[in-house]
Amino acid sequence: MTRHTISEAVAARLHAAEAAIDTALTETAHLAALLPAARTGAYLSAVTGQKAFDGAAASIGALAEARSHIVDTHNALAALARRMGLDTVAVGILDKPEDSPPVGGGGVSAGIASKVNNSLSLSL
Repeated sequence: MTRHTISEAVAARLHAAEAAIDTALTETAHLAALLPAARTGAYLSAVTGQKAFDGAAASIGALAEARSHIVDTHNALAALARRMGLDTVAVGILDKPEDSPPVGGGGVSAGIASKVNNSLSLSL
Protein backbone atom coordinates (compact mmCIF):
# COMPACT_ATOMS: atom_id res chain seq x y z
CA MET A 1 0.00 0.00 0.00
CA THR A 2 1.20 3.48 -0.79
CA ARG A 3 1.10 6.39 1.61
CA HIS A 4 -1.59 7.98 -0.55
CA THR A 5 -3.76 4.86 -0.40
CA ILE A 6 -3.29 4.69 3.35
CA SER A 7 -4.19 8.38 3.71
CA GLU A 8 -7.38 7.77 1.73
CA ALA A 9 -8.33 4.91 4.06
CA VAL A 10 -7.61 7.05 7.14
CA ALA A 11 -9.65 9.92 5.69
CA ALA A 12 -12.60 7.61 5.02
CA ARG A 13 -12.51 6.25 8.59
CA LEU A 14 -12.17 9.76 10.01
CA HIS A 15 -15.18 10.94 8.03
CA ALA A 16 -17.18 7.92 9.22
CA ALA A 17 -16.25 8.65 12.85
CA GLU A 18 -17.20 12.33 12.48
CA ALA A 19 -20.53 11.40 10.92
CA ALA A 20 -21.27 8.81 13.61
CA ILE A 21 -20.65 11.32 16.40
CA ASP A 22 -22.81 13.94 14.67
CA THR A 23 -25.60 11.40 14.19
CA ALA A 24 -25.42 10.30 17.82
CA LEU A 25 -25.43 13.93 18.97
CA THR A 26 -28.45 14.73 16.80
CA GLU A 27 -30.44 11.71 17.95
CA THR A 28 -29.61 12.30 21.62
CA ALA A 29 -30.62 15.96 21.33
CA HIS A 30 -33.94 14.91 19.79
CA LEU A 31 -34.46 12.49 22.68
CA ALA A 32 -33.66 15.16 25.27
CA ALA A 33 -36.06 17.57 23.57
CA LEU A 34 -38.84 14.96 23.58
CA LEU A 35 -38.58 13.96 27.24
CA PRO A 36 -40.21 17.06 28.82
CA ALA A 37 -43.07 17.00 26.32
CA ALA A 38 -43.55 13.26 26.88
CA ARG A 39 -43.65 13.77 30.65
CA THR A 40 -46.20 16.57 30.30
CA GLY A 41 -48.27 14.60 27.79
CA ALA A 42 -48.41 11.66 30.18
CA TYR A 43 -49.51 13.97 33.04
CA LEU A 44 -46.53 13.03 35.18
CA SER A 45 -44.87 15.09 37.90
CA ALA A 46 -41.71 17.04 37.05
CA VAL A 47 -39.86 14.74 39.46
CA THR A 48 -40.78 11.73 37.34
CA GLY A 49 -38.16 10.99 34.72
CA GLN A 50 -35.62 13.52 35.97
CA LYS A 51 -32.86 10.89 36.07
CA ALA A 52 -33.59 9.99 32.46
CA PHE A 53 -33.46 13.65 31.45
CA ASP A 54 -30.18 14.10 33.39
CA GLY A 55 -28.75 11.09 31.59
CA ALA A 56 -29.74 12.39 28.16
CA ALA A 57 -28.32 15.83 28.98
CA ALA A 58 -25.06 14.31 30.22
CA SER A 59 -24.87 12.24 27.04
CA ILE A 60 -25.15 15.40 24.95
CA GLY A 61 -22.25 16.90 26.89
CA ALA A 62 -20.15 13.78 26.43
CA LEU A 63 -20.91 13.64 22.71
CA ALA A 64 -20.06 17.33 22.32
CA GLU A 65 -16.73 16.62 23.99
CA ALA A 66 -16.19 13.61 21.71
CA ARG A 67 -16.94 15.83 18.71
CA SER A 68 -14.33 18.31 19.90
CA HIS A 69 -11.78 15.50 20.22
CA ILE A 70 -12.50 14.13 16.73
CA VAL A 71 -12.10 17.65 15.29
CA ASP A 72 -8.71 17.87 17.07
CA THR A 73 -7.85 14.48 15.55
CA HIS A 74 -8.90 15.75 12.11
CA ASN A 75 -6.67 18.81 12.45
CA ALA A 76 -3.72 16.73 13.69
CA LEU A 77 -4.05 14.29 10.79
CA ALA A 78 -4.32 17.15 8.28
CA ALA A 79 -1.12 18.70 9.70
CA LEU A 80 0.65 15.34 9.53
CA ALA A 81 -0.44 14.84 5.91
CA ARG A 82 0.95 18.28 5.01
CA ARG A 83 4.27 17.50 6.73
CA MET A 84 4.48 14.22 4.82
CA GLY A 85 3.81 16.03 1.53
CA LEU A 86 0.58 14.19 0.86
CA ASP A 87 -2.10 15.78 -1.25
CA THR A 88 -5.21 16.87 0.53
CA VAL A 89 -7.53 13.93 0.86
CA ALA A 90 -11.15 15.01 0.77
CA VAL A 91 -13.81 12.59 1.90
CA GLY A 92 -17.31 13.66 2.82
CA ILE A 93 -18.67 17.17 2.86
CA LEU A 94 -16.05 19.54 1.51
CA ASP A 95 -17.28 22.89 2.84
CA LYS A 96 -15.20 24.38 5.62
CA PRO A 97 -16.11 27.36 7.81
CA GLU A 98 -13.71 29.61 5.89
CA ASP A 99 -15.35 28.79 2.52
CA SER A 100 -17.31 31.81 1.42
CA PRO A 101 -19.35 31.21 -0.64
CA PRO A 102 -19.70 27.50 0.16
CA VAL A 103 -18.01 25.15 -2.29
CA GLY A 104 -20.74 22.55 -2.05
CA GLY A 105 -20.49 18.95 -3.02
CA GLY A 106 -19.10 16.17 -0.97
CA GLY A 107 -18.76 12.49 -0.77
CA VAL A 108 -16.38 10.38 -2.81
CA SER A 109 -16.62 9.00 -6.29
CA ALA A 110 -17.47 5.35 -6.72
CA GLY A 111 -13.94 4.68 -7.97
CA ILE A 112 -12.27 6.22 -4.92
CA ALA A 113 -14.76 4.55 -2.56
CA SER A 114 -13.99 1.17 -4.12
CA LYS A 115 -10.22 1.69 -3.74
CA VAL A 116 -10.59 2.78 -0.11
CA ASN A 117 -12.89 -0.12 0.72
CA ASN A 118 -10.51 -2.59 -0.92
CA SER A 119 -7.54 -1.14 0.97
CA LEU A 120 -9.48 -1.28 4.24
CA SER A 121 -10.39 -4.92 3.73
CA LEU A 122 -6.76 -5.76 2.94
CA SER A 123 -5.56 -4.01 6.11
CA LEU A 124 -7.98 -5.87 8.40
